[in-house]
Order: sequence, then C-alpha cells, then structure tokens
Amino acid sequence: MSSGNVPQGDMVAGIWRDFAVAVITAFRRRDERAIADERRRAVERLAEETIRRQRQAADPPE
Repeated sequence: MSSGNVPQGDMVAGIWRDFAVAVITAFRRRDERAIADERRRAVERLAEETIRRQRQAADPPE
C-alpha cells in the first residue's frame, strides 16, 4: 500500500490528522450553531418585551 514517495507512516499520520481536524470542526460548528440559536432567541425575547412595553404605554389601564 505504497503511495509514491510518501512513507506509509506519514500517510497514516496525515489520515489521523485529517480525522482529528474534521471532528474538531464538526464540534465547533455545532457550538457556533447553538450560540447563533441562543442569540436569535434572545433577540426575539427582547423584541417581544419591547412590544409589550410599548403597548402598555400606549394603552394605559382604565
């Protein structure tokens, strides 16, 4: 299983390195997605609260 002039040990090390990079990238993307989702929910909550306050100010209780 020789690949040109690349020693087999270097090829195996490269495969493991690529695997490790892929795993780390997958976890990082999942974390970034979770952070983006949390930010979106926070903005939605802030918008709802702002709308609620504006309505209370516009329609004082009788």
